[in-house]
Amino acid sequence: MNVLLLGPVPPPFGGVQVHLMALRAHLRASGDRVSVINVTRNRQPDHDELYFPASASAVLTRIARLNPDILHVHLGGELMRRNLALCLACAAWPGGRGVLTFHSGGFPSSPQGQAAAPDSLAGRVLQRLDAVIGVNAAITDCFRRFGCDPARVHLIEPQPASADPAVREAPWPARFTSFVARHDPVLLTVGLLEPEYGLDRQIAALDQVRASRPRAGLIIIGSGSLEQALRERIAASEASEHILLAGDVPHTETLVAIARCDLLLRPTEYDGDSVSVREALALGTPVLASDTGMRPSGVHLLGDREPATIARDAVRLAGRRTEGVRATDATDATANLERVRQLYRALVTR
Repeated sequence: MNVLLLGPVPPPFGGVQVHLMALRAHLRASGDRVSVINVTRNRQPDHDELYFPASASAVLTRIARLNPDILHVHLGGELMRRNLALCLACAAWPGGRGVLTFHSGGFPSSPQGQAAAPDSLAGRVLQRLDAVIGVNAAITDCFRRFGCDPARVHLIEPQPASADPAVREAPWPARFTSFVARHDPVLLTVGLLEPEYGLDRQIAALDQVRASRPRAGLIIIGSGSLEQALRERIAASEASEHILLAGDVPHTETLVAIARCDLLLRPTEYDGDSVSVREALALGTPVLASDTGMRPSGVHLLGDREPATIARDAVRLAGRRTEGVRATDATDATANLERVRQLYRALVTR
């Protein structure tokens, strides 16, 4: 098959980016041709069938040159007009089949998700796609409320994380060694530097953690619109030398950090199926997260997201490692990726 994936290309190494690149690798290994068009402001030179067009017209020109059988859009966040326009173009592309995977776990509880209706703009666009994929049941239910044909709605979770012993035994990446040598326990948060990730609360919580664990430190991995404000916030904190704002980190190094840290923090305002949470569980790292109603088994849930609560529970949980659990019962870490590929085949031969 000739498959075109449209979505965010790393860096940053967020959950959608990691999933998209894993799907690309699986399709390639299966013998399919796979191209990727980046649909974010992130710009790189075109390489290895990864394309970074600078405008909507350039996106359409590239699609025409690639002439794909499958056009698969990957979105997070909200269904904004420009995203819906992209979905509509893919649904109407001559000779192609349009597919959407919506990764936004918080969307069903958002105002737009709560108002989902068949005659809305989003509903009219989504109904035209050949398949819509949700990563959890709340999203697939939302698709049905948008009026999508139930036969075209699919629940396919992200690929399960693998507890690779080599990752758990690997040394800290060089960029972290100086920091971790001075801190114990090491708390870690992985995500975008955006308001919904509760980073201010985590910084405030560290001050309180250090009251009983004076060597505690916090590593923040990710990038986003709040980067400059966070740097200023950290500089003003009494614990500034104990907070490392690491920026974007390659996924392989992020996995090692998740495996080696004493606690992964995820006190988000809303969330979906967080890849970093599943990876931490698979690697035996304790996870302290807000209760979104869809956290996997094994996560320690916060009663609220106040700094005092985060600090209290962090002190209690840091270092409480487990043997590691699989993120799902799937015996093959590529099983869910193969489900996506088989969906493509069914669409192409329909």
